[in-house]
Amino acid sequence: MSKLLAQRSVGGLANAIDANEDLTVVDTRPPESFEAWHVPGAVNVPYHPVDGLGGGFTWDDVAALLDEGPIAVICAKGLASTSFGFELSARGYEDVSVVKGGMEDWSKLYDVVELDVDGDLFLAQIQRRAKGCLGYVVGDRAAGEALVVDPTRQDHEFELVAADAGLRVTGVLDTHVHADHLSGGRALAERVSVPYYLHSEATERDVVHDFTPVSDGQTLSVGDVDVEVLAAPGHTTELVNLLVDGEYLLSADTLFVESVGRTELEFGEEGAKAGAEMLYETLHDVYAALDDDVTVLPGHVSVDADGRFGVAKPGELVAARLGALRGQLDLFALDRETFVERVTGQSNEKPPNFETVIDVNRGVLELDFEEGADLELGPNNCAV
Repeated sequence: MSKLLAQRSVGGLANAIDANEDLTVVDTRPPESFEAWHVPGAVNVPYHPVDGLGGGFTWDDVAALLDEGPIAVICAKGLASTSFGFELSARGYEDVSVVKGGMEDWSKLYDVVELDVDGDLFLAQIQRRAKGCLGYVVGDRAAGEALVVDPTRQDHEFELVAADAGLRVTGVLDTHVHADHLSGGRALAERVSVPYYLHSEATERDVVHDFTPVSDGQTLSVGDVDVEVLAAPGHTTELVNLLVDGEYLLSADTLFVESVGRTELEFGEEGAKAGAEMLYETLHDVYAALDDDVTVLPGHVSVDADGRFGVAKPGELVAARLGALRGQLDLFALDRETFVERVTGQSNEKPPNFETVIDVNRGVLELDFEEGADLELGPNNCAV
């Protein structure tokens, strides 16, 4: 029986999906949870360890969904899926595995993409696959120093990327107070005893934990690598972009490669237009000084309900030339009034628990590590 219910890691599941292996992934969560966010290609069979099949399913319906090949069962944390796996085994299915840790562990899965850059510059994009969060490690190989930008709650992933490149973390920066995920910035900075940077405007959002303020036009030095701070309000008031060596723009939630950042998560519906006005000015005034050849490296990539990236694939670089985005995104061509109407007229679903996430990231609410796991499950939903 234990062989039939072998455990499969989320990394192993990702490898199987990326390789298009013959595998049926069955998600046993309730339909509303599945529809909001699931593993690419999964099918939904609601199942409860006590109540059994849900959603009007019969075992004949289940049989119609399952091929003869291997089956991987996943749920929220690996509990209901184990019961369902045993049931499948008892019904004669021979190659059944349970995804260890379920969707909770899936949400912690990371891919690392190192950019091909010149000289001693080190630049890596760290992708949180399930949520589409993109963070960065910027370093100088000769100096052995690194700045970590927008680390998520699993901040050790970023420290490991730096260590693997022979770099020690000398600073940590959050581009803004995030609404879709819990930041690991302050925790990482405290653990390795380095400065934790936020824009000075973060004080206006009542951020209560200690940070080292940065301001517009300031340059942070990572060895001989220059990282220029650009105030880029819109998505939030304190948001900054980082221009690395004049060539790479870490655009955070200002500009994505498929859209721009929404503005009501900080400002609320009543203040979203003011945020959109700021965003327009950032895109047309702040960015006016930037060359078309600058490479835009955003803070997120959209992930649809089926768990697929809106652009590229996990493990592929999510980036674009600024000039290309100026030509491709119609939002750049709109006049101010039309832009504001377009940005504020969307009715996209907000990130799960975003108000609580903001409170944790401001330091006004304390959660232990495990409590945070449930809080940030689900897609990021930060784009217009």
